[in-house]
Amino acid sequence: MKKWMSISRPVLGIIVLILLVQVVLRLLDFRIDLTEEKRFSLHPASVEVLQDLPEPLEVEILLMGDLPGGMRRLQRAIEQTVRTFNAYSNHRISFYYLDPLSLPAEERDDYVVGLAGYGIQPTNLFVNEEGAQRSRLIFPGVVIKDSTYEVGTLLLRGEREMNADQKLNFSIENLEFELINAIRKLVSKQSYSVGMIMGHGELDEDDGFGVVEALVEDYEVFKIPIEQAKQVEDLDPFDVLIISSPRDAFQEKELYLIDQYLMRGGNLIVLPNALALDLDQAGGEGTLAMPLDHGLDQLLFRYGVRVNRDFIQDLSFGYHPVMAGNFGDQGQLIPLPWPFYVSAGRMASHPITKGLDQVMFKFTSTLDTVKADGVKKTPLIFGSDFSRKLATPVRVAFQDMENDPVVEDFSLQNLPLLYLLEGRFTSLFKNRFLPDGYDNAKFKEEGTQGRLIVGGTGSLFESSQDPVSGEPLPIGIDPYSESNYANRLLLQNIVRYLTEPEGIIRTRTKQFQIRPLNRVKVREEKAFWQAVNVILPVVLLGIIAFVWLTIRGKQYKN
Repeated sequence: MKKWMSISRPVLGIIVLILLVQVVLRLLDFRIDLTEEKRFSLHPASVEVLQDLPEPLEVEILLMGDLPGGMRRLQRAIEQTVRTFNAYSNHRISFYYLDPLSLPAEERDDYVVGLAGYGIQPTNLFVNEEGAQRSRLIFPGVVIKDSTYEVGTLLLRGEREMNADQKLNFSIENLEFELINAIRKLVSKQSYSVGMIMGHGELDEDDGFGVVEALVEDYEVFKIPIEQAKQVEDLDPFDVLIISSPRDAFQEKELYLIDQYLMRGGNLIVLPNALALDLDQAGGEGTLAMPLDHGLDQLLFRYGVRVNRDFIQDLSFGYHPVMAGNFGDQGQLIPLPWPFYVSAGRMASHPITKGLDQVMFKFTSTLDTVKADGVKKTPLIFGSDFSRKLATPVRVAFQDMENDPVVEDFSLQNLPLLYLLEGRFTSLFKNRFLPDGYDNAKFKEEGTQGRLIVGGTGSLFESSQDPVSGEPLPIGIDPYSESNYANRLLLQNIVRYLTEPEGIIRTRTKQFQIRPLNRVKVREEKAFWQAVNVILPVVLLGIIAFVWLTIRGKQYKN
């Protein structure tokens, strides 16, 4: 009896200690992420959104069914991310699975159309069933609901050049951003204002439609007649100003207002055309693109970047429609390859561009950086390995489409097409006379932290027109090649970064390393590891049982 008591007391003590530890851990609210890549940690901006939720949320996960390994991995990652959100949220975030194709026929069609409105398009997935390959539709997205509204988001994304594994890995890396951005759209009451500078032949009503359509859901968008602005304070209410495709020269006082807006920590998107071109004159012998004087060159040069007076041609190109004779009594429009349309797919690993699909740059010019103290310059998008630049005057003729390009002429690689500049800019008007009517006491020679996006074409965020109805289309849609470029998403990412550079856009920089199995090593060591996993546990249990029985036998013998 005494021996039993001497053995049981330590055992009871261990059991009590374990119970106490469990009680303490349940009372304490904390999480420890032991993964190397911090897979289960959230960015502070995401945590802030979750802790400010006004009510519980419900997440409808649409990715379900008999999925192959990669898609199951994405499915588990979606569920785990929602569980992590729930752990940080001040209100419950629940989830459930729904297969849209399992709905009754009368509901299914309307539901699928509604998902398309959120950008959730079905993906055709090929799976092996009973030795045969079959296709089935999946919906790699979620719908998030509160008591009143709902919002959906597509979760399977990636660059066009990525293979399937890379797209899956990128989608998993990007889950926190996509989900928290959808939640913020659903619950956020904060609204930033974006101004489109007008008055110098900038985007007209139809061309500007795409900018408004892309931003109006999350931002207040205004058109600003710059000639009506009298003081810098007139521009201060706008968080971002966009200057795109000016055709006439800015007056000195207008340049001063834009300059001082940036000096006060404003955010600018400047997309000038370096050359003037009338594409209607490109038939026959063609036309010449000549230098365009809009007055922005001196501003940009002082800030640290120059838009050169040339055009880029690239063998990663888009298509332009040309009239190719008649079919019956109807003219035929045929899209032909056009090296002036650069289809750029090389992105910097930056929150704005990471994982972005191809972006279309039409008639874009090269960019050079120049010395500007206190300014950090980051190239965001690059051309392909086969580019060239044509100095002004540049001949533009549709008949050139008939000739195959000479690859040897396209010897330039990775030309930067879009730049981000950040820092303390120096004013163009430093050590110069100010325009009449402006007070030196309010003038800032150097800025606080400002941000500037510069591209070499004003067409970056222009809309195309539907060839049948003539209506403007969302940015990035090419009605002739039926391609959907990422220009619209690029604009949204740019504005999101400019307004909140340390906000949830930063979650797009997450990187999870792909760790594929070594197939050769698996084949060579298969038998060994099967033995380790099957036989070794049995042997260990046998040794433990033998030692235990031996000890017990000696105790009873004594």
